[in-house]
Amino acid sequence: MKSKEGRIKAEPLTLTVSLRGTRSVSGNAQIFRLTGLLDAFSEPAFRKAIGKCIDEGPKHIILDLSKIDFVDSSGLGALVQLVKKAQTEEGSLQVVANARVLQTVKLVRLEKFLSVCDTIDQALENTKN
Repeated sequence: MKSKEGRIKAEPLTLTVSLRGTRSVSGNAQIFRLTGLLDAFSEPAFRKAIGKCIDEGPKHIILDLSKIDFVDSSGLGALVQLVKKAQTEEGSLQVVANARVLQTVKLVRLEKFLSVCDTIDQALENTKN
């Protein structure tokens, strides 16, 4: 069901007990708003679910991690794999991060590879270019 802005209303996305979120579509992008922990426990379900959504389209993915409490190396590895998958499918993956997530991403120098944005609106604008 579409909202007045042309966005499909957010549908719940339960990945694990520790990682939850919603999925919505805006134009040519899927937006995932996630909460909880992106760690070794939640990574397999996260990678599988987002990978399936990349296959189904739209191919541009925006991951809103602004409400994520923690990301470990497994979570970062999944993000890298999903960026590569989106690029293979002629799409993109962008991350909206909070200070904790951004600090972890910068520590391993992945901020450019992961296309970190300040806001969802900025990420949506990037999908138009």
